[in-house]
Amino acid sequence: MLVILGVIAFSLFGYCSKRSVNPITGETQYVSMTVDQEIALGLQAKDEMASQYGDFEEGTAAASLVNEVGHELLQNSDAGRSSYRFEFHLLQDPKTINAFALPGGQVFITRALLDRLQTRGQLAGVLGHEIGHVIARHGAQQMAKAELSQGITGAMVMGAYDPSDPKGAAGVAMVQLISKAVNLKFGRNDELQSDKLGVRFMSQSGYDPRAMIGVMKILEQAGGGGRQPEFFSTHPNPENRIDRIKTAINEYFPNGLPSGLKP
Repeated sequence: MLVILGVIAFSLFGYCSKRSVNPITGETQYVSMTVDQEIALGLQAKDEMASQYGDFEEGTAAASLVNEVGHELLQNSDAGRSSYRFEFHLLQDPKTINAFALPGGQVFITRALLDRLQTRGQLAGVLGHEIGHVIARHGAQQMAKAELSQGITGAMVMGAYDPSDPKGAAGVAMVQLISKAVNLKFGRNDELQSDKLGVRFMSQSGYDPRAMIGVMKILEQAGGGGRQPEFFSTHPNPENRIDRIKTAINEYFPNGLPSGLKP
């Protein structure tokens, strides 16, 4: 028991020692690496990730559009104040509807998703959301949480497992299930925060943030009542997500949307 308590205490101490304040969001968070380490990790992993989606599409008008809109968001919003080295990539995959970001600023959107978007503002919404993940350091946070979870789960498995008890395996499975449920909750909270940051960044860039609602509707229609788009596998889709986006828009524009926003 002392060993188990020691492992838990060590894991908690290691997690709490990684505390920092995010200069863009103002949030106190726990991260497992420096900004430079995040950038290096993203650069190292970008080619491998791209190969899973048919590799990069380069030299086309669509690829130029993705890059242009991404840098437009950086130049005109608080996201540009960060130290991350953003790169925006179009992936050739014509079937997988997805967009994602790696720590450090590597942002991706598949051709399958881009082709379903109807306006430049909708593209800004997708990219703004992914920029939000990077700015909020969600990847680094998840790594720190995973390290904490592994330490505590390992200690609890040590305490729960009894080879002479046929119910011991069930106890171990329950501990692991609880750990997964906790991490899933964090993931959903990350998505909601990225939605709010996406609203913030695209609004600061002069885009109508309601375009994000249009993106959600396009994704729902793409599901067609059957298999959900890959976007919803990597981006947990909380209940009432559209309502929460509307709430974020109202918080950002309490006096109503100004005229002249780009669609």
